[in-house]
Amino acid sequence: MGACALGIFAKEPCPGLVKTRLCPPLAPREAAALYQTCLAETIAAMSGKHWRTTVFYAGSRAYFRQNFPGLPLVPQASGPLGRRMDLALRHLLNEGERAVLIGSDSPDLPPHLVEEAFSQLRQAHLVIGPARDGGYFLIGERHHHPQLFVNIPWSTAEVLPITRRRAFDLGIRTAELPVWEDLDDLAALRRLVQRSPACRTASFVRQNLAAYL
Repeated sequence: MGACALGIFAKEPCPGLVKTRLCPPLAPREAAALYQTCLAETIAAMSGKHWRTTVFYAGSRAYFRQNFPGLPLVPQASGPLGRRMDLALRHLLNEGERAVLIGSDSPDLPPHLVEEAFSQLRQAHLVIGPARDGGYFLIGERHHHPQLFVNIPWSTAEVLPITRRRAFDLGIRTAELPVWEDLDDLAALRRLVQRSPACRTASFVRQNLAAYL
């Protein structure tokens, strides 16, 4: 069993099913094209490292097999987000001694922050990457704690505070990374272009979505 296992949560980029918080002002097809770019950049940046990368996908397996050949693919479980994350982390901890789970909404996430998460898990039992919006962009474990994924108000600013409080109450040794940002609204889109102008997603935005900047 390898030491480090990374999971990436991903969706097939179908109009109307991804980046819906950006619609409007984006049209569903524009949002899907943006998400497709985010996904491709995330997987490219996080593959070929010393960790094993698995894509937990929702949608057509054929899409992911065609676009990301060679990567292990696992369908996301049914049910609410917490259950899907719970089962994904269980799977990763069967693959590695330390498990980290990220989404595909932070296309300029530096791989060194994922490296730092795995490093922190040498001592901590839990690592969290706080997101600017009150959630988290990354969560990792050395021992699984399913209680962290039950009765959480996902997609709200309470996700991180509740997770921190629950980890404290459970006596889980926790480490945190520097704050990063998910790409959930126009303000975040503009900050991405300013923060990481050379990244593939920023280039896509300038070329295709400049009217929204």
